[in-house]
Formats: sequence, C-alpha cells, structure tokens
Amino acid sequence: MSKVIILGSSNAVPTQKAENTHMVILGQQRTLLIDCVSNPIVRLEQAGVDFNNLTDIIITHFHPDHASGIPLLLMDMWLMGRQKPLNIYGLHYTLDRVETMMNLYNWSEWPHFFPVVFYRLPSDEMTPVLNCDDFVIHASPVHHMIPNIGLRIKFANQKVMAYSCDTEPCDEVVRLSTDVDMLIHEATGESPGHSSAKQAGEIGAKAGAKKMLLIHYPTGRFERSDLVEKAKSAFDGEVELAKDFMTLEF
Repeated sequence: MSKVIILGSSNAVPTQKAENTHMVILGQQRTLLIDCVSNPIVRLEQAGVDFNNLTDIIITHFHPDHASGIPLLLMDMWLMGRQKPLNIYGLHYTLDRVETMMNLYNWSEWPHFFPVVFYRLPSDEMTPVLNCDDFVIHASPVHHMIPNIGLRIKFANQKVMAYSCDTEPCDEVVRLSTDVDMLIHEATGESPGHSSAKQAGEIGAKAGAKKMLLIHYPTGRFERSDLVEKAKSAFDGEVELAKDFMTLEF
C-alpha cells in the first residue's frame, strides 16, 4: 500500500502551522518528493520519513515556494554521506534553472558528491514520468505564470490521484483528472495563474472526480473560512482542506 503525506498546504506565504505546498509519496520501493521547499530533511523527519529513503523528486515549476529547498536538501544529503543516486524530474525550463541555481553553489566542486540524474520532460499532455511497481505517474502542462506541470498518479491498487499544482482553470487539468479517486487542486484565489475554491470545484465536477482536497490556499492572516463551501457549491462529492502532515492512504 502506498500513502501520500502532505508536507505543506499553504500558498506562497507560509505560517508556523502551514508550510508551502509540497508532499511525499511512500511506496514499497520508491519514496517520491513532489516539490522541495523549506528545510526538507527536517520536514521529512517531522513526518516520520527517513530522508535516506528518498529516491525521486518531481519539481513542478521553478518558483521559490516550490523549489527553494533543493540546494539545502542536496547539500545535507551529501554532508550526511549519501552515496546512492537521486532522480529529479521536471520540464526543461525548470531543470535548466535548477542546474543554474546549483552551479551558483559550485556543487560540481563538492567532493565525493552522490549522483543526481535529471530527467527533462517535454511539455506534452500525459507525458510518462515514472513507472514502477508502486505507482505510474504522468504529467501534463497546466496554465500558470511560468511553465508548470500537474500530475496523475495511478497506484498499485488501481486507485488514481491527480494534483493540479498552481494553475488557472484549464481543460488540461480536467483531462488529467478524469474519473480520479482524489483530485488535489489549488485554491489560491481567482487571479492570473491560479484558481479559486469554486473554480477548483468546477474542475472537479467536469473531471468526474470522486473526492477533492483543496491545497495551496491562503493561510494565517489571509485565511478564509469558506473555501470548502465554495468548492461544494460546484462539486457534489466530498471536499476537504489539506492540512500539514495529513496522510492519504492508497
């Protein structure tokens, strides 16, 4: 059985109780981090996940609230003796910038550094990302301010989850989320590159999703109490707010 742990649920402005949006997927063979922010090793330890088991990272897009933790994670793994390879997946646009960022830290001169393998993904709908016994993952481009991907994840028990990432309402997310058991959709608010909770509900309804989890929403002093109700005004299924360290069983 695989499980998903929400490591952060906030939009770009985190609080003490809600970190920037990212999550980890735990399978029998692979441990996958989706986006990488804050202090990743500490966050994983707080979730009860051994960072040494991390095999793969998907970086959805190159905004600080989704990619800022990469240098610290790689450096800490190196300092703590990691030797096995780490796979990092993302669009060409994204990984080019990840490499540029790491070059600013002169990582090529870190002695005995472990292998990091970059997998550059095309901007095509339903692009294969990862296929293993634990899960099969596809990516599709979504409508954000910079190139970005959403994900569709099929688990070994045939349950399917989709993640919109940061996006305006778009048909690509509808197709990515068709008939999923769980749609995790952002609810930042209606603005360029983002969606409101009601718009998220509309996407879930069009896709025929069975359940929705709202994520990447305003927290702290910007928090709103009506997000679930707004989504339910357009979506007939169950709707919840993602919370930090929430665990989803698949």
